Amino acid sequence: MSTQDRLIESTQELLWERGYVGTSPRAIQQRAGAGQGSMYHHFHGKSDLAAAALARSAEQLRALAEERLAAPGTAYQRIAGYLQREREVLRGCRIGRMAQDPEVVADPRLRAPVEETFAWLRGRIAEVVAEGVAAGELAPGAGCGDPADTAAAIVAVVQGGYVLARAAGDPEPFHQAVRGALALLRPA
Repeated sequence: MSTQDRLIESTQELLWERGYVGTSPRAIQQRAGAGQGSMYHHFHGKSDLAAAALARSAEQLRALAEERLAAPGTAYQRIAGYLQREREVLRGCRIGRMAQDPEVVADPRLRAPVEETFAWLRGRIAEVVAEGVAAGELAPGAGCGDPADTAAAIVAVVQGGYVLARAAGDPEPFHQAVRGALALLRPA
């Protein structure tokens, strides 16, 4: 792995663990096993490196979601696959955590990958819901009236489930939220 990739990966992990303010250039360098000169050779500063790390986290989240949402099966099965995929529930979402970080939200460059990823995810899930309604797999009267509304609710279940699980120190509230969402979507 190149020094640049080690710096990005280390920043991804530190942002997830500590947030933007809690992630110092020194901590990034230590975790990456890179010197200050290497860091500043590849990036203009912490903000530049954080932007690269957030872009990579967003790309990874999209790939994980697309893997499940584009899989074979009914719309319900694909949404269930997305909701039930293996996650580090008590760590929360790499991207969702950044939406709660005041420094990230205040900086348009840092906020952009967060905003774009959630917009993409809502849109992609809405496509799957619409396919399910059109195929008669999901009933419009069973909570799938407007695919965009349903998609927003599904994304909110995941993000809210992370919050509930972290608050309880137990992954069960996350799994409970997922089971509840799937029960609402289950075809008749």
